[in-house]
Amino acid sequence: MDQHDEQEFAEYFAARREAVRRTAFLLCGDWHRADDFAQTAFVALHRRWRKIRDKQALDAYVRRSVVRAVIDESRRPWRRERFVDQLPETPVGDGEVGESVATREALVQGLRRVPPRQRAVLVLRFLEGLDVAAAAEALGCSEGTVKSQTARGLTALREALGDAIDDLRPAS
Repeated sequence: MDQHDEQEFAEYFAARREAVRRTAFLLCGDWHRADDFAQTAFVALHRRWRKIRDKQALDAYVRRSVVRAVIDESRRPWRRERFVDQLPETPVGDGEVGESVATREALVQGLRRVPPRQRAVLVLRFLEGLDVAAAAEALGCSEGTVKSQTARGLTALREALGDAIDDLRPAS
């Protein structure tokens, strides 16, 4: 890559890294893994930077790379289960900030329990604000698939949120 291309990439990276990292976090629920997924997406973009003609489609390219990386990672057998010796402490809501943190934590816990494809659709549609067509393009599937995965994902999230909210309530 020449100096001009490197400069363009650096500017794009600086402008979009936090948004990409946040999307990755919403997909996987872990900031460290989100950093890895965002890095993977930006490395893939850097490799293809000179070949990309439509610079307006960069966000879609990076978003698709992140979604694919998260889904691919979730398919690996060693990622499916985690055993811990000690259960994490239950957060206690104390005032507005505590409740918003508990709500955010409940959402992240609920999203972790939704299957990866459905989680990706929910994050793209409702947290990233994409419409059905844009989500279908980002995921490389049909609009009908996005609609059905959205319906199934919302059902799974509702069930998971019921459990997650119960888990976050302090023991009486």
